[in-house]
Amino acid sequence: KELLPGFHQFEWQPALKNVSTSCNVGIIDGLSGWTSSLDDVPANTITRRFRYDVALVSALKDVEEDIMEGLREGGMEDSTCTSGFRVIIKECCDGMGDVSEKHGGGPAVPEKAVRFSFTIMSVSVLADGQEEEVTIFTEPKPNSELSCKPLCLMFVDESDHETLTAILGPIIAERNAMKESRLILSMGGLPRFFRFHFRGTGYDEKMVREMEGLEASGSSYICTLCDSSRHSITRCHEENLERYEIWRTNPFSESAEELRDRVKGVSAKPFMETQPTLDALHCDIGNATEFYKIFQDEIGEVYQKVNPGREERRSWRAALDKQLRKKMKLKPVMRMNGNYARRLMTMEAVEVVCELVPSEERRESLRELMRLYLQMKPVWRATCPAKECPDQLCRYSFNSQRFADVLSSDFKYRYNGKITNYLHKTLAHVPEIIERDGSIGAWASEGNESANKLFRRFR
Repeated sequence: KELLPGFHQFEWQPALKNVSTSCNVGIIDGLSGWTSSLDDVPANTITRRFRYDVALVSALKDVEEDIMEGLREGGMEDSTCTSGFRVIIKECCDGMGDVSEKHGGGPAVPEKAVRFSFTIMSVSVLADGQEEEVTIFTEPKPNSELSCKPLCLMFVDESDHETLTAILGPIIAERNAMKESRLILSMGGLPRFFRFHFRGTGYDEKMVREMEGLEASGSSYICTLCDSSRHSITRCHEENLERYEIWRTNPFSESAEELRDRVKGVSAKPFMETQPTLDALHCDIGNATEFYKIFQDEIGEVYQKVNPGREERRSWRAALDKQLRKKMKLKPVMRMNGNYARRLMTMEAVEVVCELVPSEERRESLRELMRLYLQMKPVWRATCPAKECPDQLCRYSFNSQRFADVLSSDFKYRYNGKITNYLHKTLAHVPEIIERDGSIGAWASEGNESANKLFRRFR
C-alpha cells in the first residue's frame, strides 16, 4: 500500500485551488470530470492518472531516507531544518506509438498512447539563518525507468491536439496551483515545508512544438530554442503566448506571410510550459539519421552529380545496409532508434563505410566529421559534463565551429545554407544550455522512453 500514491497524509499551504484536500486518492480517471468534452471514445476508458500532488508526495516519501541522510551529511541539525526545502522536478511526456493489443476485445480506444511522467531530480534546503542553499539529494540515475514515475497514461494519438490538451489540462492546472503553494509533509518524524519547481525537459521536438504552439518540424523555423536567425536561446513560453495573440488578432493587418514572419512560426495556442532545452536521446537519433544519409550520399559520390534518380539512391542505401550488416552485424531498422544511433556514430562505422567510398579525400572528410562529432557528443550526453569531460566541454565551441565549417565546405552539396533541426541545436545551443542547467544528458527523456517498453510488455 505504502508504495502507491494515496497513502500518506499531507497538507498544502495555502490549499491548492480547485484541488480537493483529501490525501488518500489513488488512481483516478484522467479526465477528472471533463468527460463531456470528448466525442469519439467512451470517455471513461481513455485515460488514468494519479493526482499530481499525491504522486509527488509518494515520490518524496520514496527518497525520504536519502533526504534525511543528506541532511545528516550536510551537518544540519535535523530539528532546525523544517522549512526551506526546494524540490526540482523533471517532467517527460512522449507518444508511445502503436500499443494496440494483438488480440483481445477491450473497449474501442485509439491504438496510440501517450505517457506523462516525472522524476525528482534534486532536493535542496536553505536552513534558517544560512546564506547558501545546500543540495541534500540528487537523483543518481536521472534516466532510469525506476526514477521516472508515471503520472498519467492516456490512449490518445500525440498529434490529436484537442484530446491531448483536454487530458493534460487538469494536470497543468494542478501543477500551476502547486507552484503558488508549499507542501507540509512529515519527513523523518517532523513536518517539513517543500516548494516545487517544474521543468519540462523530457520532450522530443514534436511534442515541444505541439505544446508550445509552434509549426510542425518541417517548418522553415527549424528551431524550438531560437528564431534561428538569432543564435541564442530566446524562445520561452511567455513569448510564445504573446506571439499567439498577435497571430490571432493580427493587430497590424499584415498579409499572411508578414504575420508569420512576425510571430516566427507560433501559430497555435501554447498550452504547456516546456523548458527550452535539447533532448539528448533525440539529438543522438536526429544526428544519426543525418549521418546515415550522408553515408549514402558519399557512397554515391553525390558531390559531383546533379540530382540522382530514386533507383540510384536506393542502390546506395542497399549497399550501405549490406556493408553495415556484414562488417558490424548492424541490422537495418525501419525507424532510427537510440541503439542503432549509438552503434552508427562510431569511428568503427565510419571506417566500414569508407571501404565503399572511392576517393581518399572524401574518406578523410568523413573521418574528420565523425571525429569532431565524437568529441562533442559526451558534452551533451554526460550527467555532469564539468566533472566527466571538462576538456571536451572547453573545446566544444571550437569543435562545433569546425564541424559547421566542414559541413559547409566539404558537404556543401547537402548543407548549402540549410541544416537539420537537431544539427542546428547541437552546434548552436549546447554550451549555453549547459551553462544554465549544468547538464543536458541528465534532463533527457530516456527514463520515460524505457518505461514505455515496460508498458508495452505489461499491457
